[in-house]
Amino acid sequence: MAMPAQRNRLQDTATADQVISDAFASDGAIDVDRLLSAWDTATTRLQETHEALRREVARLSDELEIKNRELARKNRLADLGQMASHVAHEVRNSLMPLTMYVSMLKRQSDFGPNSAKIGQKIENGLTALDSTVNDLLHFTSDRQPQWSGFPLASLLDEVCDTLAPQCEAQRVKVAIDVDSQLTVRADRGMVRRAVLNLALNALDVMNEGGRLLLTACVGRSGVEIECADSGPGFRPEVALRAFDPFFTTKNTGTGLGLAIVQRVAEAHGGQAIAMNCPEGGAAVTLVLPQPRMEAAA
Repeated sequence: MAMPAQRNRLQDTATADQVISDAFASDGAIDVDRLLSAWDTATTRLQETHEALRREVARLSDELEIKNRELARKNRLADLGQMASHVAHEVRNSLMPLTMYVSMLKRQSDFGPNSAKIGQKIENGLTALDSTVNDLLHFTSDRQPQWSGFPLASLLDEVCDTLAPQCEAQRVKVAIDVDSQLTVRADRGMVRRAVLNLALNALDVMNEGGRLLLTACVGRSGVEIECADSGPGFRPEVALRAFDPFFTTKNTGTGLGLAIVQRVAEAHGGQAIAMNCPEGGAAVTLVLPQPRMEAAA
């Protein structure tokens, strides 16, 4: 099948040939005016075709550059993932006996109040370190989705129940907007982890109260799960790097929360989008393409 530019060249050639043919009278005499007109027409069409080809080459070059950048990014992440995975496993191996020893100390009868406070601080530190290790392992995992269909309403309810104590402590009001019949085909565990990360990321910017809204609906590119907050929103330079691994504006945390969301999106053939809301605050959307929608497209 001829491409658009090829079809244009064929049409241009046919038109020019016809005009040149018309420049010759039936007795073989040449009509100079018609011949010049044919030349002008052919030249104009040739210039238009050349410009169309130039635009097509520029478009393909841009696409190739984007693909090359994506490939380079994936290669860098793969190398980073191997290193981080090794470190995470080594740290976890050291954490397990430490956690066990602290637990044993707390059960001793002569473990006084002051010692108990110190033991609790050590335990809290170990828990935070274990959370960091979990983030590293989730980010570096090359796990493929285990596909199944499930209702999104129950998943969003689970996430809210998990975060209820933290939301209450921070005076954050949580709302869910999703059709109870809306189902999605994806890896439930991976999607739950991504939504939990979105909510935790939103809570991090609302230490003194606010609103957290979880919504899910069917969009043009698939099922869209959005987490919106009433925080300060993304600064322009932060929005550009929101999904970069280890990028964070906080004094604590690994900077992997949104990077894991991006990995989950990519594993499902989707995308994650960060933006500021017109009414204030920020929103991050997880887009999960669905088989029927892809077939219809």
